[in-house]
Amino acid sequence: MATQQSVETVTTGADKAKLAGAAVLVVGAIVVFYALGKQDLWLRVIALLLVLAAAVGLFFASESGRHLIGFGRESVREVKKVVWPTRKEAMQMTGYVMAFVFTMALFMFLTDKTLEWVLYDLILGWKR
Repeated sequence: MATQQSVETVTTGADKAKLAGAAVLVVGAIVVFYALGKQDLWLRVIALLLVLAAAVGLFFASESGRHLIGFGRESVREVKKVVWPTRKEAMQMTGYVMAFVFTMALFMFLTDKTLEWVLYDLILGWKR
């Protein structure tokens, strides 16, 4: 059994400044989009995308951004290890699930109608 190592995250002032700068750039992108309200739409969208790209770049330069990139790479590595079912296996399992769902739906319908009949017709004597 593998022991989990304790990971200590140290956030520096520069890292906090990068994250704050990225947040300011996101807000600034929205402000720029609306400030250029009298310009053509394509110019407003390009300005928005450029400022957002700067915000994303600044975020990925921070420690949190590097951790996110590392997490993404590790996730891709783990997905490559997955043994995917063949088409035949997938179709078989889908058929089993559909048959089970149909059977359960039929069971629930019959149970509901039986209880309805017992409760309303036999016990209460209400005729529809």
